[in-house]
Amino acid sequence: MNRYWKVGELARLTGLTVRTLRFYDQIGLFSPSAQTESGHRQYDASDLSRLQQIVSLKEMGLSLDEVKSLLLNEQISPLEIVNLQIEKIKEQINLKQTLLDQLQYVSKSMQAEAKLTVEDFTQLLQAMKKSHEKLVIDRQVSWEHRLDILGSFLSNKDHRGTPLEEEEK
Repeated sequence: MNRYWKVGELARLTGLTVRTLRFYDQIGLFSPSAQTESGHRQYDASDLSRLQQIVSLKEMGLSLDEVKSLLLNEQISPLEIVNLQIEKIKEQINLKQTLLDQLQYVSKSMQAEAKLTVEDFTQLLQAMKKSHEKLVIDRQVSWEHRLDILGSFLSNKDHRGTPLEEEEK
């Protein structure tokens, strides 16, 4: 027998808000598998799997429209999503580990009252910069992608905002 969760239970279980889950349903991104006779949403394990995919893709910087398109067109498998997440986290761990190693070295040197060299500080600053740059680059790529989509959308409209196909009719 399938186990079902109501929207409030699913929200508590996943850390998402009821409002978010209802919005995802409203836009057709994430709908419940069932409803009670009184109209309450009921989610099952397959819904949880889809929600994990949605949240993962969103965390990778995709818009909800992009997530919806990918999932509806089955352009990416659940396994591919998990593997992308793993690669992203490994990259973040490597950057943070480098920064941590450098900070620990500087801390130990300071505790031993050893004189820090210019190279010590430059290596620390470079590790800090790489960690920060990665975050900035990820945000920039996400915004560039969104602007490209907006540009494509706008290029298909005339100066009044009317789709070009309609104007030709």
